[in-house]
Amino acid sequence: MTQQSTQCLTRTLFGADGLAPWLAAGSGRRVSLLVDPGVLESEIVSRVRRQVVKAGREAELTVLPGPGTLAGVLDLAGRLRGIELVVGVGGGSLLDQAKLLTLLYERPAARARLSVPQRSGMTVLPQGTERAVRLVAVPTTLGTGAELSTVACLEYPQGKRLISGECLRPDIAVLDPVATDTLPAELISEGVLEALFRLVSLYAGDHADLPTEDALAEAVAVRLVTAGHQVRRARSSGRPVDRALRLEIAKLSGLTHQEWIHLGRTAFANKGWLIANEVSGVLGVRKMRAVAALLPPLWRAIAGGERRLGSARRLARLWSVLRAVDPAGLPGDPADGMAALIDSWLVERRLSAGEDALDAIAARIVRAWGAGLPMLGGLTKDEVRRLLAEVIRTPDAVAALPAKDSRGQAAG
Repeated sequence: MTQQSTQCLTRTLFGADGLAPWLAAGSGRRVSLLVDPGVLESEIVSRVRRQVVKAGREAELTVLPGPGTLAGVLDLAGRLRGIELVVGVGGGSLLDQAKLLTLLYERPAARARLSVPQRSGMTVLPQGTERAVRLVAVPTTLGTGAELSTVACLEYPQGKRLISGECLRPDIAVLDPVATDTLPAELISEGVLEALFRLVSLYAGDHADLPTEDALAEAVAVRLVTAGHQVRRARSSGRPVDRALRLEIAKLSGLTHQEWIHLGRTAFANKGWLIANEVSGVLGVRKMRAVAALLPPLWRAIAGGERRLGSARRLARLWSVLRAVDPAGLPGDPADGMAALIDSWLVERRLSAGEDALDAIAARIVRAWGAGLPMLGGLTKDEVRRLLAEVIRTPDAVAALPAKDSRGQAAG
C-alpha cells in the first residue's frame, strides 16, 4: 500500500508504509509524534513509529488529550524546541492542534493574530503566512477531512473559533484503513454524513449554476450516499465495515475539501456549519448530532424560499440526484428525504433543551457570525431562534408529541 498521489499542496500516501522514504528525504532528524490517547496502543501508531525509525529519525512521543486551546497549543509549542517535523495521529481535534502547533511554533506574528480578542467566530490568516515546521497528518477518524483541509478549530472561552489559511494544509496526509480499525460503526456513519453535509451545504447554499463544479460535487455526493448505504447494510447485518470501504470514505471526505470542487462558490454558503457548531458547543453534543438534527429543518427552510440559507431550485435538483441512489427508500421531498436517510443510517438526530438554551444558542450564533458580520447573510436573532425551535425540542414540544405504544407506534 505505497501508492501516492498529489492533491493541491498536500501529498496523500495510501498506507503508512510509504512514509519512511519521504521522512528520509527531508533534512530534519527530530520528529514530534503527537498521538490521541485513545489510539496510543494501536497498530497505526506502531506502524508510524516503525517508519520513523526506518527513516533514521528520532521520535519524541507526546499524548494530547482533549480539545485544543490557544494556551495549550502555545504551551506545547514552547516545550518542543528543536523539533523539525510533526506527525499527528488522531482525530480531527488532534490534527487541528497539530496544524496550529506547526503554525505558531516560532511565528510571533501568527501568535499575535490568534491572540487578538474578537467576537467573530472566524480568523483568516494573512496570505503568505507559513508554518515553521513540516506536518504529517494521520487521521484515525472519518469525515472531518482535517488531513487535507485549510482550516482548524480552536477553543476560546466564548466558544470554538474557525482558523482559516492555506498554511494549515499538511504536507503529507496518510490514509491507512488500519487507522480506523477500531472506530465504532456509528462514528463511521457519522463520518459519511459529515463529509456529505459539507459538500451538499456548499452546493445548495449557493445560487449559481456552475456546470463543471456542480457535476463534480454531484458525483462525489452520490459516492458518499452509496458508501453510507453500504455502511448501513454492514451494520444491519452485524458485520464490521471493511477496510476498503473505510478507505473509500476517507478519500471521498478529502475530496470535499478540494478547491476545484468549490471554485466560484459564494463565501459562507455553508451557514449550516456555523449554526451546528454553536449548537454542539452549547449542548455539549458531538458535532454530527447537531448536524443530523439541523439538516432536515434547514432544508425545509431553503425549500420554503429562505434564499439567505440557500437555493430551493438547486436543493431540489441535488436531492433528485441523491435520491436516485435509493429511490424506493427515500421520500421525494428533500427535507423529509434527508431525515429518512439520516434515520436509515442510524445517526441520532433528536436534541432536546429548554427555552433558555435556545435563546443562548441563537444569541451566540448571531454574535459570532452575524450582527454586521457577513457569515449569516443578514439573518437576525429571532430568525435563527425560529429555526432552532425546529431543530431542538423543548420540554413543551416533547410533551405535545403523541404517546407511543411498546412498538414505537402512535397510540390511539
